[in-house]
Amino acid sequence: MDDFIVKNERVAVVCADIGSVQAKRFGWSGVSTDGSKLNGDSSSIEALASAVAQLLANGDAVALGFECPLFTPLRDNPQELTKARNKEGNRSWSAGAGCGALATGLVEVAWVLSELRKNTPTKVEAFLDWEDFQKANGGLFLWEAFVSGRAKGDSHALDAEIAVRQFQQSMPHPITAINEENVISLIGACLLRTGWSTDLQLLSQSCLVIKS
Repeated sequence: MDDFIVKNERVAVVCADIGSVQAKRFGWSGVSTDGSKLNGDSSSIEALASAVAQLLANGDAVALGFECPLFTPLRDNPQELTKARNKEGNRSWSAGAGCGALATGLVEVAWVLSELRKNTPTKVEAFLDWEDFQKANGGLFLWEAFVSGRAKGDSHALDAEIAVRQFQQSMPHPITAINEENVISLIGACLLRTGWSTDLQLLSQSCLVIKS
């Protein structure tokens, strides 16, 4: 199972840098299963959805990341409700930039997943767990990209490209950069809302975070 991950022969890696589409603050990048860069307008959310849908329709395994918080902690102590996620550092999900990306991501992620569900064979499954994705040997794996500080590029598409490269470097056994046991899963809610799943446990499932 490791070979198909290591050689990159069976998984395409794509990432969207979340931001206002109207204000031209959205960008994406991706590589196909053979490592070649995906074509399409790098500032277009429609081009992203079209590229990923085509990959899935072709039977390719796709790891699709979004550069925004995809889950938030749910803590018992009310004084810690807006505290940064474990190992998040000074780029907290609850700070100004994090909150903005979270809110924008909620609708943009849902839109992308809705488009993919409409344009992808129903047999294609979505995964938040890397091992389950590996075992299935196909489908759509969803992950969170965390590009901040000195790692950031000078454009939204470049930030997405940086995240893609970081994901590739993390294989074949990616380790999440943020650990939280009790969460509210925004990506899980989006999967439910867009018809990818009916499993309510997704609402409390975190996802892989790859930090650049």
